[in-house]
Amino acid sequence: MSDVRVIIQRDSEREERVVTTGTTAADLFDGDRSIVAARVAGQLKDLAYEVAEGDEVEPVEITSQDGLDILRHSTAHVMAQAVQELFPEAKLGIGPPIKDGFYYDFDVETPFHPDDLKRIEKKMQEIIKRGQKFSRRPVTDEAAREELAAEPYKLELIGLKGSAADAAEGASAEVGAGELTIYDNLDAKSGELCWKDLCRGPHLPTTRNIPAFKLMRSAAAYWRGSEKNPQLQRIYGTAWPTKDELKAYLDFLVEAEKRDHRKLGAELDLFSFPDELGSGLAVFHPKGGIIRREMEAYSRKRHEDADYEFVNTPHITKAKLFETSGHLPHYMEGMFPPMEFEGQDYYLKAMNCPMHNLIFKARGRSYRELPLRLFEFGTVYRYEKSGVVHGLTRARGFTQDDSHIYCTREQAPDELDSLLTFVLDLLRDYGLSDFYLELSTRDDSDKFIGSDEQWAEATEMLRQAAQKQGLELVMDPGGAAYYGPKISVQAKDAIGRTWQMSTIQVDFNQPARFELEYTAADGSRQQPIMIHRALFGSIERFFAVLLEHYAGAFPVWLAPVQAVGIPIGDSHVPYLEEFAAKAKAKGLRVEVDASSDRMQKKIRNAQKAKVPFMVIAGDDDMAAGAVSFRYRDGSQKNGIPIDEAIAEIVDAVERRIQV
Repeated sequence: MSDVRVIIQRDSEREERVVTTGTTAADLFDGDRSIVAARVAGQLKDLAYEVAEGDEVEPVEITSQDGLDILRHSTAHVMAQAVQELFPEAKLGIGPPIKDGFYYDFDVETPFHPDDLKRIEKKMQEIIKRGQKFSRRPVTDEAAREELAAEPYKLELIGLKGSAADAAEGASAEVGAGELTIYDNLDAKSGELCWKDLCRGPHLPTTRNIPAFKLMRSAAAYWRGSEKNPQLQRIYGTAWPTKDELKAYLDFLVEAEKRDHRKLGAELDLFSFPDELGSGLAVFHPKGGIIRREMEAYSRKRHEDADYEFVNTPHITKAKLFETSGHLPHYMEGMFPPMEFEGQDYYLKAMNCPMHNLIFKARGRSYRELPLRLFEFGTVYRYEKSGVVHGLTRARGFTQDDSHIYCTREQAPDELDSLLTFVLDLLRDYGLSDFYLELSTRDDSDKFIGSDEQWAEATEMLRQAAQKQGLELVMDPGGAAYYGPKISVQAKDAIGRTWQMSTIQVDFNQPARFELEYTAADGSRQQPIMIHRALFGSIERFFAVLLEHYAGAFPVWLAPVQAVGIPIGDSHVPYLEEFAAKAKAKGLRVEVDASSDRMQKKIRNAQKAKVPFMVIAGDDDMAAGAVSFRYRDGSQKNGIPIDEAIAEIVDAVERRIQV
């Protein structure tokens, strides 16, 4: 046997090692069970990969993102094998890893029942205990078609191999490599074939390397995401490196379910989604309207203080406007179909920016007016597929707190710096404080418009502005809007979930498309730079994020009812009504529960409604000209003089604190 020289790369350490021909990646790492794959020349490989001369080999641990994806994709294969053992007629769709788990689509005669998932889980445990080996096997297109002749969806993927990324969500996990490969599940003792699937890999060495998993639910899903295609049954699952991590994730899901904004919205009477309106279209009830009004009012005040000018634009426009902006050729799938009127097509507004460009263009502009900061609470409409509509976080009609800033090239760096500071400070005022930034850039796709030089300049402006904030900056290649790069503020909520909040985009292209100009100091005509910025993203989505972040217990300034008076007896109702009148005169939102319920029931009702202050009064309080506070956490403060009690609530509102 000849020798092979390889480099083992672990973090910043490099180790040169001489091994014999036939040495596998697994051999390099001495059977370390925490390592589930290897990265060679940037490509993920199975541990069975035989190293070659000059290879640089990096171990992939199961706890890394790549390792988790491999674990979850391997578990998806085990699930698919279990399904076909229990339901031999099932045809295979696609089974990729996803955030925190995996899924697999199946064509079966009847939808899966929860009892079916229990049977599938049990069968999966059997397969895992057998220790079947995942074995990679390259195949030609013709051989793959012959082997998978009974799997029509796999045959379709083989035909789409050259455009796997566009074939379907998750399709690149199966046919995304340069060659087709099939992974065989082989019996640990005999080596006989137990099951196989079209897949690019890599996979765990054996099924025994799956430490902890659980099937979550099943749902309908159209093949390749199109309503024109057959409806398949999708089973979702999750898998983790340890049983403790699985338990922690399941506990997290329980807490997340308690905080689901759709559930809280109904329980707290904040909003609803009437069937009569259609999917993805919400109505806000009076209490939800109060929260929304307060959100908007505070944002409006901060924008006024920062020299923004408020504008309003209509909800529909002729098609030509979106042709000029580039939205029709680049964003048509996200827009509702046109309405024909007086021989012309009209579209529901999907973006506010084209109309703001018309405001800029309505008259001549001087450099003395720049930067010009236009702001609008503008309602837009986007055609989201029914499968992705999700409460207020993914809606078809929503209101953006949209601003567009027109400035000179020289002003742009400082404007971006102050703008990003403004955005982060305002988000902190609403109670979010744990951020990182994401910089989305272009790739080689033909969806992006504009010159390479403009993109490079705009990207560098955003990068420098981001670095000044001292926050973690994560790159997102290919994630930019078609007209320019963007910074996204990513915020973590109270239970650690990350939400995309504000976006800031630098745009050289729309000013050129709309022929926007201003008169410079030397009398020449110059094109402004346009900065797009949505602070909340959409008011509805931000409402949902805050509702889940606070689990419905909003800080006092946002709470629809800031205090509720709870009389010990009926004779104390007039006293509390006087208290409420004084509090309302200070701008507070106070109610008195004068119902016939017992006091303890009134307290429970206020707790369920998540009211910040419960104001209790009895004979002793009336005699002392005082009230008692009961807070949301159950603690109590007695004998507070009325003026001091009102002052405490006012202070909590003004300081925007939680109680």
